[in-house]
Amino acid sequence: MHFFRRSLVASTLLFSVHATSGDEKMRQFDIKAQRADLALIEFAKQTEQTVVFSFDLVRQHQAHSVYGFYTQLDALDTMLKGTELDAVVDQNGLLSIKLKQINRKNNNMKKLSGVSAAVVPLLMAGNGHAAEQGAQQDIEKIAIVGSRVAGRSVEDLPVPVDILSAEALENTGQTEVGRMLQAIAPSFNFSSSSISDGTDALRPATLRGLGPDQTLVLINGKRRHQASIIHINTSVGRGTAGTDMNAIPASAIKRIEVLRDGAAAQYGSDAIAGVINIVLKDAEEGGKAALNYGQYSEGDGETVNIDFNKGFALGDAGYLNTTLNYRDRAPTNRAGLHGSCQFYGCTELDDGTLLAGDPRELTAPRDTFRIGDADSQQFALTINSGYELAGGELYGFITYSNRENESAAFFRHHANADGNPLLADGDATIPMGFLPKINTVIDDISYNFGFKKDFDNDASLDFSYTYGENSIDYTTRDTINASYANFLRYEQGLSADEIRRSIPREAYAYGLELSLQTLNLDYTKDYDNYSLAMGAELRTDEFRILQGSEYAYRDYDTLNGTSIFAGMSNGIGSEDAAGGSQGFGGSAPESSVDESRDVISFYLDAEAYAIDDVIISGALRYDNYKGFGDTVNFKLAGNWSLTDDLSLRGALSSGFRAPSMQQLYFNNVSTQFVVGPNGGLIAEQVGTFRNDSTLAQSIGIPQLKEEKSQNRSVGIVYNVADNINLTIDYYAIDIDDRIVISNRLGKGLSNTLDAALLSSGAGAGQFFLNGADTETEGLDLVATWNTEGLGGTLDFTFAANFTKTDVVDLFTPAGSGLETIPVKEVFSTQETSIIEEWQPEDRINLSALYRLADWTVNVSLNRYGEYTVEDGGRQTYGAEILTDVKVTYFLNENVAFNMGANNLFDVYPDKNTIGNSRSGTIVDAAGNTIVSSTGVFEYSRRSAPFGFNGAYYYVGAEYKF
Repeated sequence: MHFFRRSLVASTLLFSVHATSGDEKMRQFDIKAQRADLALIEFAKQTEQTVVFSFDLVRQHQAHSVYGFYTQLDALDTMLKGTELDAVVDQNGLLSIKLKQINRKNNNMKKLSGVSAAVVPLLMAGNGHAAEQGAQQDIEKIAIVGSRVAGRSVEDLPVPVDILSAEALENTGQTEVGRMLQAIAPSFNFSSSSISDGTDALRPATLRGLGPDQTLVLINGKRRHQASIIHINTSVGRGTAGTDMNAIPASAIKRIEVLRDGAAAQYGSDAIAGVINIVLKDAEEGGKAALNYGQYSEGDGETVNIDFNKGFALGDAGYLNTTLNYRDRAPTNRAGLHGSCQFYGCTELDDGTLLAGDPRELTAPRDTFRIGDADSQQFALTINSGYELAGGELYGFITYSNRENESAAFFRHHANADGNPLLADGDATIPMGFLPKINTVIDDISYNFGFKKDFDNDASLDFSYTYGENSIDYTTRDTINASYANFLRYEQGLSADEIRRSIPREAYAYGLELSLQTLNLDYTKDYDNYSLAMGAELRTDEFRILQGSEYAYRDYDTLNGTSIFAGMSNGIGSEDAAGGSQGFGGSAPESSVDESRDVISFYLDAEAYAIDDVIISGALRYDNYKGFGDTVNFKLAGNWSLTDDLSLRGALSSGFRAPSMQQLYFNNVSTQFVVGPNGGLIAEQVGTFRNDSTLAQSIGIPQLKEEKSQNRSVGIVYNVADNINLTIDYYAIDIDDRIVISNRLGKGLSNTLDAALLSSGAGAGQFFLNGADTETEGLDLVATWNTEGLGGTLDFTFAANFTKTDVVDLFTPAGSGLETIPVKEVFSTQETSIIEEWQPEDRINLSALYRLADWTVNVSLNRYGEYTVEDGGRQTYGAEILTDVKVTYFLNENVAFNMGANNLFDVYPDKNTIGNSRSGTIVDAAGNTIVSSTGVFEYSRRSAPFGFNGAYYYVGAEYKF
């Protein structure tokens, strides 16, 4: 795993040349199986032959042993068999190692569109100026975010960029891209929560402690669409909408580039925290099939992951690379016991224990909740292709994934008239209670096609179209509409048995759809001492909410605004029950949405050597959004090479984030469990109202405007030695007018709000507001050391991130009906806590990769720092260190087996002491304890940076062809 690489100057090894690469003489070789870069250096020594190759490219592969007599090329073929590498001799006799997919007839080197290229450092074994001259003609160029100029290594960039290879991702042992990134990129967080509706199925991903919607995600340099979900429950990222990081299977990824700096002036909205660019595999031959199985030490969470990747050549001028993935993950459950009474008739004793009344209390099941990872099955298909045409390249990709999830809601026990009403026989509708399940089907598709042409005058033109769509359909199962049970009893006169036989147990709640269309035109031109890039972008965002079935949203025991119990005694059995499906209510027709927004953007980007060893870059971008108007942002950055081994870099930029379509238009009424007066959790009907709704307008809620940011960063890059690299970067991010979701505002705060909520049927309302200013400061540190030891090779990486975010101001919009309400009521201390405290302030990773003959061992120590959660109280969860180990054995050049453990030593977060539910001690008439529990939430369901499942063990096998 390597975040940074050597510079061009430090990447040359020299040996004597006594033979040409075309020498067909048989030679005796004695080269052991080892990392390919080390094997090639040994080859160069034994043949005294110049070999040109990319250090970063070649070191990702494992070479086979070569013993006995071979010609030079036969030896190289044997050594590199089964890899993606080719040994090529050019017309001048220069021997070089290249990727097979770029060794085409015209020997052109690809650059991906939308992001610019950086030179991959070259390692040269041999001697002679002519060899160096030839090498410079065959430099491989790869796409790197952060600069639109060809010819930049990662260390030349004025901002930090992490290059995470496919090998590094695989070595984590994780099966989800989000978890892989979290394991090796400390500035990235992928928090878990439970019983948080759709957030259980699609977790929020964050960078540098900011929101999920403040990181821009690209695929092959093209803007990726967001997920259609918005996190409205109490979790990390509350009030935001991010990108589904797990929709792309890891087996389709060639590398991931993480730009850790504000880049809105280069790439547009959302890039306040940085940019994550996922680069798809593009090999034109070979492939891999892999199978992985694992489960947690508790015996649950069984996961089967199957990958298949294959490259195909399209004649001599193109490639098509395709990936299939299937992942089946069983649910986990770390719920505590249900300690409160499930039936009526319990009596509280003097010591606080509960004496069971109903005899069924003595035998009722106590494992009624399911708290952990959702049950999930995903199928994914990815196709990436390119073809040389008319002196340019026609390219494109397709990604598709379908993921079905099932998570659980709160258990509805017998003694719950609102959610499980009593029938005529005196028993509850579902006598022993029920656990509603939230089933989600997430479909994600995107496709891109474009044409890029390089001209003889060092100019290039790139034109592309990208479409992406994410949809989520919610179905609630094992549920009832409690109000319908009352309706059948009191309005239809059905008996208890008839109601239980006929009441539906499933309902389609609603659907969400979000799509993005993008048209890009990019032009770049290289001059002698500077480079210029300019371009235009047209975007159309669309967002839809599809209504649910009537049973999922209707309040049946309230007719024409009047309860059917009006005038009745208020005894048990004559109470107004909740409408809609229990656990996850539906969306009514009046909440349906079909909205779109157009965006037009222009940018100008320049980069130049101001003086020797000083690179200055600048960017200017204009964006016009339908809705709030236009914005202009800039970026100025530089890199100063003080010596061959030490560089200073820094950047200053402004940025913005436009309100997401979900923040603008999402609206529904849902059941949310909030902390009640006695500290327990109670159900409340909470409406989320869009700002242009009649209700919001009656209160005076203003339209949303963009967030504005200022980013500052400064850092050093220090090559301590040929094999030791260190980078340190400080950053500060100030965000004004940050969009946050308000507290759940109930009745009694203002007459205007009371009237509005009464007409909506909701007990409380929440709104999206430009209501906070925040300041974020942090430090990133990355160090790498490559060496030999223990008979093999060792690669060490130390990476750390320290981040602190403060809410420096909270305010309500001027002129709104909320001005009369104290700010602390509009934004609770919990809302502030989510932004400031719910993610670890520090993350540290130390990993070691050891290679010896046919074995590789990867050991990683991940430290998650302290974090604090406010949930009816405050609790700080201590720092924890998780140990991951993966061992791989290469049976031969095609077959490998692996085994490993994530969280080897079964580390859990601190036990939960706040925000719990269903706690208590129940005894029988003889004083015997039936159950005693501190609550069902043994671990915080609100925020768990590394989850709370414990140790995960796995085995796997792969076959390369």
